[in-house]
Amino acid sequence: MKHQALTQSLISTEEEVTPVVLAAMERTTDPRLKVLMASAVRHLHGFIRETRPTEEEFEAAMRWIAALGHHTDTSNNEVVLAADVLGASTLIDLINNNGMQGETLSALLGPFYRGQAPACANGDCIARSDTPGSTLYFRGKVTETDGTPIAGAKLDVWQASPVGLYENQDTGQEDFNLRGVLHTDADGRFNFTSVKPAGYPVPTDGPVGDLLRAQLRNPMRPAHIHFIVSAPGHKTLITQIFSDSQEALLGDVVFGAKRQIVGDFVQHDQPDAAYPDATLPFFTCEYDFKLVPGVSTYPIPPITGKTS
Repeated sequence: MKHQALTQSLISTEEEVTPVVLAAMERTTDPRLKVLMASAVRHLHGFIRETRPTEEEFEAAMRWIAALGHHTDTSNNEVVLAADVLGASTLIDLINNNGMQGETLSALLGPFYRGQAPACANGDCIARSDTPGSTLYFRGKVTETDGTPIAGAKLDVWQASPVGLYENQDTGQEDFNLRGVLHTDADGRFNFTSVKPAGYPVPTDGPVGDLLRAQLRNPMRPAHIHFIVSAPGHKTLITQIFSDSQEALLGDVVFGAKRQIVGDFVQHDQPDAAYPDATLPFFTCEYDFKLVPGVSTYPIPPITGKTS
């Protein structure tokens, strides 16, 4: 009888696999983990039944997933990049940050946030290398949704150079070039100097690049500057301010561009008394960030180092 009961519990058909796996996870003590993993198994098994991969296709998929880890190091996070180009990161972002309370819309953290950027005073230039490109003067305020200024708000800023590389990808740029941390003044205002950003391709030398080529997809991101805006008692805002053509915005390979966070980057071809030291042409952009009450948290950097 014991042998018969054991035999009856063994899997013999594809229909029996999912319930047996779900039953094996029933004793999970963390209720959220239990819900997430049960749903993941049901959807994964449903996908397999729908598409019916061959064993060779399944092995190729596992090699691709393993390659994401092999191509991830202190200066490149291929796993985050994969989530971005598959639209998963944008979907997570919109589920958790829909802008319905009047706050500034969020955007992806991306795979190139390092953390630990140098502190800057208002008005400082975050271009620490001899970085080519037109000078950009960026200013704005951090406020509540009703316009009340938030003094001492922290802005963590980073961007790619005009040649399309973040400093951790480029041995020709100084460490932490085009990265900086500044704080708002008593009126909630901030300003810094940089160079006008340019669009760039995401890294394509790993498994994500293989996938994009197989899908005949453009690897480009529109020009943008990253911001993390935080203040005690407020929900942290992770966003990007875009500066590019409509075509480039629509073609964002990670689906991150949103109309509400496109900045007005104004080109100046004539001298302006407000910017007496500016070399023509230069650009200005003014953008105000609105925060909502909440818990102030901070993301874990997906990378920590620079390409050697």
